[in-house]
Amino acid sequence: MFVASFDGFDCVTYVETILALALASDAKQFEDWLRRIRYESGAVQWKRRNHYMTEWIRMNSHRKNKPLHVIVPEDVPAVVKERTLDDVPDYPARDVRFKCVPKPGIRKLAPYLQTGDLIFFASTRPKLDVFHCGILVRDGDRLLMRHAARSKGGVVEQDLNDFLKANRMAGVIAVRP
Repeated sequence: MFVASFDGFDCVTYVETILALALASDAKQFEDWLRRIRYESGAVQWKRRNHYMTEWIRMNSHRKNKPLHVIVPEDVPAVVKERTLDDVPDYPARDVRFKCVPKPGIRKLAPYLQTGDLIFFASTRPKLDVFHCGILVRDGDRLLMRHAARSKGGVVEQDLNDFLKANRMAGVIAVRP
């Protein structure tokens, strides 16, 4: 069953909803975009859901119309992570490779980021690719992140540096719609 709700979000459904709203010009287009963002080829089936965020990024980067672009400037250090994703019950394990900017390199990445970019936080867990995501907002030299935070009971805006200090991570993946 396909569900689009504005009553509550986790970090993924928040990012998906905001992206679909930004791409759509009416309610029907919003629903169509949300399906295409959330599911491979827009087919609403459990096995076609982009359960892991590196799959979500890859699928949405290969869209013909309005693709996403991963931001990894040449002068910013990046590492390739290899994982066997096996954290979603009743979903087959899969091997993935993805590039991310390690936490110490985020300062070099920051000047390239702009309002509306999506940020994904690479997990340190071996069976998971990403543990959280949000939308960036630039306020002069400051970077803020809008995200659904379970610990704060809803969608909040938080200084990105505060989030980075409070969380362990393997790095970040920045994506521009």
